[in-house]
Amino acid sequence: RRVAVVGAGVSGLTATKCCLEEGLEPTCFEQSEDIGGVWRYTEHIEAGRPSLYPSVISNTSKEMSAFSDFPYPEDFPVFLPNAQLLDYLQRYAERFGLRKHIKFGTAVISIRKHPDFATTGQWDVVTEADGKQTSYVFDAVMVCSGNFSEPSLPLHCFPGIKKFQGQYFHSRQYKHPDVFRGKRVLVVGMGNSGVDIAVEASRIAKKVTISTGRGAWLLSRVFDQGYPWDMVFNTRLRSLIRNSLPGPLSRALINYRLNQRFNHENYGLQPEKSCLMREPVLNDDLPSYILTGRITIKPGIKEFKNNSVIFHKCPEEEPIDIVIFCTGYNVSFPFLEEADVKVENNHASLYRYVFPTHLQRPTLAVIGLIKTLGAMMPVTEMQARWVTRVFKGLCQLPPQSVMEKEVNKVKKNQVRRFGLSFDEVLKTEWLVYMDELASFIGAKPSVLRLLCRDPQLALTIFFGPCTPYQYRLGGPGHWEGARQAILTQWDRTLKPTRTRV
Repeated sequence: RRVAVVGAGVSGLTATKCCLEEGLEPTCFEQSEDIGGVWRYTEHIEAGRPSLYPSVISNTSKEMSAFSDFPYPEDFPVFLPNAQLLDYLQRYAERFGLRKHIKFGTAVISIRKHPDFATTGQWDVVTEADGKQTSYVFDAVMVCSGNFSEPSLPLHCFPGIKKFQGQYFHSRQYKHPDVFRGKRVLVVGMGNSGVDIAVEASRIAKKVTISTGRGAWLLSRVFDQGYPWDMVFNTRLRSLIRNSLPGPLSRALINYRLNQRFNHENYGLQPEKSCLMREPVLNDDLPSYILTGRITIKPGIKEFKNNSVIFHKCPEEEPIDIVIFCTGYNVSFPFLEEADVKVENNHASLYRYVFPTHLQRPTLAVIGLIKTLGAMMPVTEMQARWVTRVFKGLCQLPPQSVMEKEVNKVKKNQVRRFGLSFDEVLKTEWLVYMDELASFIGAKPSVLRLLCRDPQLALTIFFGPCTPYQYRLGGPGHWEGARQAILTQWDRTLKPTRTRV
C-alpha cells in the first residue's frame, strides 16, 4: 500500500518511519529543500512554511520529547536550542533511512478522492516541482503540514489600527530584536511567542508593554528541586490524581500550585476566568522583568490612535512606536477539499484529533493537529503508529455515527473546561491521550503486570516521568532498548548539568 505523506517536519518524519515499520510504501513531499519543518531556521521567510526566530528553545525537555525508540544524545542540553533539535531530527532521518523516501522542493497542489474511492479508498495527489506538475494515485494520505504557516491577524478586532502611523506586523515575521532598539514596543497576545519576543525586545527597547485580555499561567522550565517541569508534571501518579479529582477541585489544585512560585494577580497575569483551565506559558524571565520594570502588563486594547494606544479600563493613552501581533495561526489545508476535512471556527472535526469522521474509507489522517500540555514529538509518533495500523486493517475505527458522537462530546467537554477559542478546543491531557492511542495498538504498558516480573521498572514507570520509551516495552514496534532507556533517563537528563568536576 502506497502512502503519501505531506511535509517533512517532526510529524512527517515519524509518519514516514511508521509507514516503513508497518511495511507500507511512503512517499513524503516536502516543498522546501530540507527536513525539519518549524525547527529549520532560515533567515528569510518562506511562503507556506513555518518561520522561526533564532533564539527559540524547546519548551519540553529532551527525555520527554524524544521519539520512543531514539533517545537524544546524553550530552545534549535538557532544553534544546532550535539548531540542536534540528540536529536530532537529522540524526533520526539518517538512522532510519528516511531521506530516500522524501521528495524535496515538491509542493502538494491538490489531494482529491479517486473516482472509485468508495471501494478502494484511493486518492489522486497532484504535486509541483520546478514548475512541473505530476499526478499520483495513493492508497492513503497522512497530512503532516502543521498549523504554523498561515498567520491569524484579525485587524478588524483592533479599532483604529489603520490610522496607526507606527509599524506593525505578525510574530511570524519576527527574526531579530534589533528592530526594537530604542523603541516603545507593544506585544499583543500572551502565548509563548509573545512572551519570548517581549523578553528579547525589553533588553534593547525603550519600553515594552504586553497587552492580554485573558491573562496566563506562567511556568518555568526549572521546576521542583530544579528538575525539568514536564518530568515532574507528566507522571502516571500525578495524572491519576489530576483526573480522579472532581473538576473544580482539580482546577483549584492546579491554580494553587501555579501560584506558589509567585502570585499571578500581583503581576497582572491572573487568568480572567480562573475557573477555566489555561495552557501555561513557559518562560523563565518574565516575572523578574516585570519586577525590574522592563515589561509592563496591560489589559486588552480598546483603540489605536495615530501614535498611541488606549487599553480597556485605562483612560490615558500609551505612546507606541511598534506593535507585534502574537495572535496565533489559522488551521488551513489548501490542498484538500473542504468536504474532506471540515474546518469550522478554525477547528477541524477529527476523531481522536486524527481521522475525519465522514469518509467512507479511513485512508486520510491528519497528524499533529492537537495541543497538549506536554511534548509534541511523542504525540505525533503515537498518532502515526496508530494511523499506519488502521491503514493496514490491523486496527478498526468505530462506525461513523459513534465517531461523530465522540467528537461532539469531546468538543463540548473541552469548551466547558477551556473556553471557546481554537487553541483551547484542541487541548487534552497529554498522558491520557498517549495511553488511549497506545491501547488501540496494544502498546500501553501495564504497571500491574510489570510489578510482578520487574518491580524496579514498574515503580519507575508509575512514579517517574512518563518518557516515550514506555510505549516500546511491548506490542508492535517493540524495542529491546526501551527498559534500559527508562532506567537511565535521569542520567541523560543530569549529565549536561553536572559539568563541574
